[in-house]
Amino acid sequence: MLNTTHPNHYSFTGKHLEIGVLGGIKLSQLDRLRVTLSINKLKSSTKLRHNVDLYNDNQLEKFIRTAAERLEVGTSVLRSTLQELTHALENYRFLLIEKEQEATKPYSKELSAREQKEAENFLKSKDLLKRTNELIGKSGVIGEEISRLLMYLIFTSRKTSNPLHCISLGSSGTGKTHLQSKVAELIPQEDKVEITVLSANAFYYFNRTELQHKLILIEDLDGAESVLYPLRELQSKKRITKTVVHKDRKGTTKTIHLTVEGPVSVAGCTTKESVYEDNSNRSFLLYIDESEAQDKKIMDYQRLLSAGKVNEQNEIEARGLLQNVQRCLKPIKVINPYAEFLELPGSVFKPRRTNSHYLQFIEAITFYKQTQREKKYDKATGEEYIETTIEDIQEANTLIQEVLLRKSDILNGACRQFFEMLKAYLKANKQTSFTNAEIRRHLRINPSNQKRYMLLLQQSELIRKCKGDKRNGYSYEVVTYDDYIITSNTIENVFKTTIEQLEVQSSS
Repeated sequence: MLNTTHPNHYSFTGKHLEIGVLGGIKLSQLDRLRVTLSINKLKSSTKLRHNVDLYNDNQLEKFIRTAAERLEVGTSVLRSTLQELTHALENYRFLLIEKEQEATKPYSKELSAREQKEAENFLKSKDLLKRTNELIGKSGVIGEEISRLLMYLIFTSRKTSNPLHCISLGSSGTGKTHLQSKVAELIPQEDKVEITVLSANAFYYFNRTELQHKLILIEDLDGAESVLYPLRELQSKKRITKTVVHKDRKGTTKTIHLTVEGPVSVAGCTTKESVYEDNSNRSFLLYIDESEAQDKKIMDYQRLLSAGKVNEQNEIEARGLLQNVQRCLKPIKVINPYAEFLELPGSVFKPRRTNSHYLQFIEAITFYKQTQREKKYDKATGEEYIETTIEDIQEANTLIQEVLLRKSDILNGACRQFFEMLKAYLKANKQTSFTNAEIRRHLRINPSNQKRYMLLLQQSELIRKCKGDKRNGYSYEVVTYDDYIITSNTIENVFKTTIEQLEVQSSS
């Protein structure tokens, strides 16, 4: 009988002998069973300690003869007892391996009939995106109404063949990581991989399909610089491969290929938009709302939470429902019959990649509303698919307008925010000119940041020097107040015209 109560000292009691297995057994190298044994006769204090490979017959026979002589027992008794011990250790090792595999197996929740029905009914509800956004708010995501729904839909796209990616941008301490982590809580645990710091080669050592259709969350891009290149390749090519040198058991050197398959959806946070331009080009840029109104919403919520007046159970239930909704979404092909008639505003920078993102986002909305769409079948291949509607395109246009506006802007996000605050200050005070010291004092901005923004605004011909000199300082004036509004109206008009044309074609 094998007693494994103590993990580092098993005991086995036979008819004539008592055996201790010191240090337990190793779960690797199943072609050997090397153990350290202590053997003694029952009711005897004489012990023999020795390590031996129970699978090595020559070594085992030599050990049996030595032990029989030392303990004064027959070799047949020792041989049969060791065979029983070997059999017991084998069975126990296989049991441990099964438990270890079970423990490391990816968690996957099975929905109950009630949970399944509740999630499916939610997916069939009218105004699904509006109800989803309301439920995201109930789960504890405060404000950021457009960004939070955009982020949720981008995370949902991980289940499609062309996932989307996003980067949250904003000043330090404005809640970029908080927003990402709160929305990520709405995604099932088994569908996401959270990263704080990762070594350069770590991505290549995931199992081949371990990352497929996963959401990869990077808390801060500054802490993951070493993996940004393989991440970009995983985003673009949907797979990464690394060739390494490997020695087999015989010492022969061979080259092997480590391949990790995608697709994946990647989300990260940073304050440095320009530093991660290559990653930004592949992603939706979500700028954090740094307004006073958003500050008030968050601080009010923090006070209610501290006072114990937030119903945390309602938040947990909202998160649980949205996670179950994600589990109910099944892979299905999406076809957009209106795609060839869709256009982007001419002001958008890098239109090729942006156009691809725009079409993918529309498909993500259609995919999310799959239970409301009639399933169709390709006559040639028999493949099942659903089709995009004009309503999906309208909802996508509403949500993506701010993103496209940012992609059409000659200023980066931080500089644009400074410029809009500057214009608002001048309008409120009915001023036409300003000095750096005045703006720095009223807007409470870092001098080095202000210097950078002012230089960029002058290069973009949005402000100019109007008087003063180098010794006494310059005064500046704004060249145009309407640049952002004009771009916004242009994008809105393009979308409006496109939808009107689609509705006319659909009705004819």
